[in-house]
Amino acid sequence: MQKQKLLINGERLKKELERFAEFGRTENNGVTRLALSEEDRRARDFFRSSCEELGMTVKVDDMGCMYATLEGTENKPPIVIGSHLDSVKKGGRFDGVLGVLTGLEVVRTLVENNIKPRIPITIVNFTNEEGARFEPSMMASGVLSGKFDKSVMLKKKDAEGITFEEALKSIGYEGEVENRLKEATALLELHIEQGPILEKEALSIGVVECVVGMACYEIEVTGESDHAGTTPMDMRKDALFATNNLINEIRTRLGSLDPELVFTIGRVNVYPSIHTVIPNKVVFTLEARHKDMEIVGTVKDFIQGLTNFSDNEGCEINTTKLWERDTVWFNQEICNLFEQSAQSLGYSNKRMVSGAGHDSQFIASYVPTAMLFVPSMNGKSHCEQELTTWEECEKGVNVILDTVLALLSK
Repeated sequence: MQKQKLLINGERLKKELERFAEFGRTENNGVTRLALSEEDRRARDFFRSSCEELGMTVKVDDMGCMYATLEGTENKPPIVIGSHLDSVKKGGRFDGVLGVLTGLEVVRTLVENNIKPRIPITIVNFTNEEGARFEPSMMASGVLSGKFDKSVMLKKKDAEGITFEEALKSIGYEGEVENRLKEATALLELHIEQGPILEKEALSIGVVECVVGMACYEIEVTGESDHAGTTPMDMRKDALFATNNLINEIRTRLGSLDPELVFTIGRVNVYPSIHTVIPNKVVFTLEARHKDMEIVGTVKDFIQGLTNFSDNEGCEINTTKLWERDTVWFNQEICNLFEQSAQSLGYSNKRMVSGAGHDSQFIASYVPTAMLFVPSMNGKSHCEQELTTWEECEKGVNVILDTVLALLSK
């Protein structure tokens, strides 16, 4: 007879998610909890007290990341569970906080069942994942992994001119550099999908294999301004018409390259933007994302070749790479454990990729790391309409708990 699985308390998880939504709840049942704000401080304080009530030790590092640890019977690198507590402006109740409360619910389940873990369990709250108040996003995990320079990040300012360092000190969460996450047996992050795939395919669990690579370019089309009423059409160098031709070419070529490739023209500026003047310049961005870096490379070659685009209306075309990132692959052993746990619990699941960035992609550079997704209704996130059912949240946390138990039994 198969041994009954240990499960979390779904009703308790629901109450905790609603409790944390009070720290910055908006009129339409969303959340505004910007990094290092008063709302963030209150959420941090409550998280700290909740962990200490469970007998956990809470430490804070120099970037304000919080680490709550349940002692293990062996002196081993901890199993780390977590995400972030900050939100975007008028964001949702699940993004980030679900991952932190996953750790809290896992520890509560272990404690109430008198399970003393062999390996320490640490819950982490990474600072400023969203980058909504202080750019860039994933700031603290970027510093921990050596991707960002701490001295530069501390000087980043919000819209009111307050620096990250000043805000960190003002809420009382400037800790010590020696408290940083340096090693771990594994880092597990449960997150809402922020996309429509799981719901569309009626699946409960997404085992995230990677955060996809991407490239972002700025394309400048330069023509000539003339009077809109007196210049014959065949004598114009209209930068906007040329841009229209370019965009059609981009959609045709990239759209046929690979079905998993996604690409976006997110910003378009037209100059001089006067209705009686032929546009002399258009500047727009083009970003593309795919897990296969060879395909990303093909996209980059195509974009750079647009300088020789023939249907240019007599205009000059230049491309500038703004930034890029390689695909980050998660730990295959942990992904396998996630999949095995989901199957043993009877939850429908699939392997998938993340098109959005997460703290885990930086931490994966030095710690065995993997992510798990649960469905987002209508694919909504970073808005007040963000919603994941309580049942799906519970399933995701159960998979994390089962995976933790598997790691503890190794």
